[in-house]
Amino acid sequence: MSGPKNTALQAALTKIDQTVRDEADWGAPAQYIPQLAAIDPAQFAISVCLENGAEYSAGQSDTRFSIQSISKVFALIAALGRVGDALWNRVGREPSGTSFDSVILLESEKGRPRNPFVNAGAIVTTDALLSGREPRLALAEIIGIVRAMASDDDIHIDASVARSEKATGARNKALAHYLDSHGNLDSEPELTLGTYFHQCAIEMTTLQLARAGRGLAGFANAPSVLPLRRAKRINALMMTCGHYDGSGEFAFRVGLPGKSGVGGGLLVIAPGRASIGIWSPGLDHYGNSKAGTRAAALLSNAMRWSVF
Repeated sequence: MSGPKNTALQAALTKIDQTVRDEADWGAPAQYIPQLAAIDPAQFAISVCLENGAEYSAGQSDTRFSIQSISKVFALIAALGRVGDALWNRVGREPSGTSFDSVILLESEKGRPRNPFVNAGAIVTTDALLSGREPRLALAEIIGIVRAMASDDDIHIDASVARSEKATGARNKALAHYLDSHGNLDSEPELTLGTYFHQCAIEMTTLQLARAGRGLAGFANAPSVLPLRRAKRINALMMTCGHYDGSGEFAFRVGLPGKSGVGGGLLVIAPGRASIGIWSPGLDHYGNSKAGTRAAALLSNAMRWSVF
């Protein structure tokens, strides 16, 4: 049951929505995925869940969007649940300082990705989850975790986005084959990539996304999918690595753990306080939502939620 409403929070969200629309500094949608490139960038939504069950939204919070790399958080939760800390033998936990699809560090560090949130690291994470199984079973596990964490079965994969990514994913294919050349894939690259492309094509609303983050926020009443100790570790990775080479900038401006996706989504966690879902499809030069990052900073400042 929802707790008492926080009128200051709702007022803050309404003001942020208006500020973002007045500024109209949207950025441009991801151009290398045709299904995303065609989306109108002038859209915005924000949702917040609190531990008492209260939920708040402003903007187009009932619009579904492709969560893209935010799915890496849920795939990581699934992989750690399946293989545990053995995953860290195959992927690191350090910031990359490079773009999400860079091959530079992967080459210099002999096929061991810096962290599970750059594309190469996410491909390894998905491969660890896929190992010895059919792709549909691994995908069912990922989307099952998303649905469980969001307490909502109406969350699905957009097959047209997955096809669009597969058709234009030459860079990810190169990363997968390079990983394979170093013995860091258990499955055939095409199988791992197919699973990865479909995982990135999960669609959600900002409210569904905020609900899915409740366990990461450490809420006592969150669905019992994610142990608190593991949630803390994933938050640490989100703070240091969740926005690729823009992670330091996001930490500086927002002061909260978060994970971005090139669909324009942001999952932001105020530990012990709130889980936040944001969407605006226009991106900055890092590949993170431009208006969404601005909104996250405004909200963190308004509610004094920065961890610093």
